[in-house]
Amino acid sequence: MSANKIINIEPTYVADTATNILNTAISSLSGPTGYTQTQPYIILRHIRLTNSSGSAVSVTLYKGETGGSTGGTEFAFAGVSVPANSYVDWYGAARFDYGDYLVGKAGSGSVITFTAEGEIGLS
Repeated sequence: MSANKIINIEPTYVADTATNILNTAISSLSGPTGYTQTQPYIILRHIRLTNSSGSAVSVTLYKGETGGSTGGTEFAFAGVSVPANSYVDWYGAARFDYGDYLVGKAGSGSVITFTAEGEIGLS
């Protein structure tokens, strides 16, 4: 039985409108003969939001549908103020299946950088 693999999610900006940051869906699962591929999942263990500006910026992350920012779907950071030229961290264990999207929205665009670490595996 194979184990999950470590995944480092490369830095990306959190936009000032609700924008998809992370999703594991693969559009084509056609695979080799004798093997049925499945959609991967990610277990997030650490998220860092870094503010590169000289002012505090509010950030909210959501878990749900693509582009979703519905109240009640806030995840890890809900209106958290990231101090100027600093960062905030989240640690936990949250599973994201192929239908789950991590969506972010910041008070200012191209200021907050999202990075994360976790595990990726097959369902």
